[in-house]
Amino acid sequence: MEKADSGQKLYKRMRLWEFPDQYVVEPTDGSQGSSLAVSRVDGSMQLIDKLPDSSSVRVPKIRTIFGVVGILKLLAGSYLMVITDREHVGFYLGHPIFKVSSLKVFPCDHSLKNSPAEQKKMETEFSGLLNIAEKTPGLYFSYETNLTLSAQRLHDLGDESKLLPLWRQAEPRFLWNNYMLEGMIDNKNNIHAKFGNHRVRATTSIGSRTYVFVTLVSLININLHFLEGTRMWRRGADSDGYVANFVETEQIMHLNGFTSSFVQVRGSIPLLWDQIVDLTYKPKFEIVRLEEAPRVAERHFLDLRKKYGAVLAVDLVNTHGGEGRLSEKFASAMQHIVSEDLRYWHFDFHHICGHVHFERLSILYEQIVDFLDRNGYLLLNEKGEKMKEQLGVVRTNCIDCLDRTNVTQSMIARNMLECQLRRLGIFAAEETIKSHPNLDECFRVLWANHGDDVSIQYSGTPALKGDFVRCGQRTMQGIAKDGVSALLRYYYNNFCDGTKQDAIDLLQGHYIVSVSRDMTPSSQKGGLEAVAAKQQNSKYNS
Repeated sequence: MEKADSGQKLYKRMRLWEFPDQYVVEPTDGSQGSSLAVSRVDGSMQLIDKLPDSSSVRVPKIRTIFGVVGILKLLAGSYLMVITDREHVGFYLGHPIFKVSSLKVFPCDHSLKNSPAEQKKMETEFSGLLNIAEKTPGLYFSYETNLTLSAQRLHDLGDESKLLPLWRQAEPRFLWNNYMLEGMIDNKNNIHAKFGNHRVRATTSIGSRTYVFVTLVSLININLHFLEGTRMWRRGADSDGYVANFVETEQIMHLNGFTSSFVQVRGSIPLLWDQIVDLTYKPKFEIVRLEEAPRVAERHFLDLRKKYGAVLAVDLVNTHGGEGRLSEKFASAMQHIVSEDLRYWHFDFHHICGHVHFERLSILYEQIVDFLDRNGYLLLNEKGEKMKEQLGVVRTNCIDCLDRTNVTQSMIARNMLECQLRRLGIFAAEETIKSHPNLDECFRVLWANHGDDVSIQYSGTPALKGDFVRCGQRTMQGIAKDGVSALLRYYYNNFCDGTKQDAIDLLQGHYIVSVSRDMTPSSQKGGLEAVAAKQQNSKYNS
């Protein structure tokens, strides 16, 4: 097992030198480490101890960067992606967390000059997708800690695992730049910042004359099963049970030296289903290979139980129309696999709560509180010793796993935070977060911002129903805003998300870009799909 070099570190500030034949990344944070040289001809990399002599060439352009995301190879050239600006947004378990404010892609494509005209054309089309990648929102990173593991998993890491480089400790499901790092890892260039796809928000409030710090961390599942991406274009599950829009959300509380963590997950209904974009406002739900539903659901929940322990699946979809048919098939599949540590609970959100009475979610809480009490949360004392651990997880879904899901998850998280505060003697038996207006407001804003961030990545708009989470009630302004967001989602689904999905698939390695030597224009009539061999022909393939 490879161990980390005790002298190895991740540099926090670097200079990028643009020489005619190469890019050189030089540490500038007071370290005396090697620099990374990247060829502008073919993207090959090497560590160098001395900067090239620039006296005989034009003065190189120099810019400050804050991390190397990775390198991506296309038809003829490779492309280096770096962090050009960052923003400090808070702390995770005491470690500084940064948000990526700006990404930039630098081409290493000089070899393209000798390529056929058709190949140059296709390279231009592919590299154009990287312009979309530069605008990827919601990326966070740390130089000091592993953001891809929850507090409980970090605490349970063995001493040997803690000695490994951060990229070796990382959970591949949540490492956004995993594919782009492969070339750097192969070359043992472990000197620059690596990060995942996360949302981190923190708030500080006063409750019971005590400072309470609450942080939310959400991790999107970036897997190799072709299911990460945009609303409508990524739905349901694949035949291995991996689902679209799977998000792990951890709520962490710090109080008087104690640390408490509560994890929830969300994800698309684990059946083989789609909504094919066809310019209608709400495309029909297409259920594929229904006979495989029990097996797909079983694989999905077996994986969840291995990772999280007991699972309670809370289904929030309607009982009528297309949603009703999906929910019926989901419930039917679950009948075959429910057990002592796997439960299924349907709660028709729209029927019970309507469009304004979201406080009726208290009915759901009363129905699932026994599971929450039994499976608990992580609690560490001032010495970092485990007093309590989380033994199971609530998995919530609606159709998009955005709006109804976020309202419900925020309700569950609120109740669990109150339980934690009572356990630590801060709250009396009947005391609630609402008893403390400042804490109540900060908590609502925290979860509303979280819901917006998750929704923007998947749908392009803030979450619907967010006014209830943010204000504690539905408002006319919020309902009007939801109408605008719904129309924008329709526009994005039909006219923008296809191209955005291509860019995501390219960055995540779902397209292996290659071309035959005898490539001719006639062989390219299929466009990008003809030269991009998907790792999976279909997400439903076994």
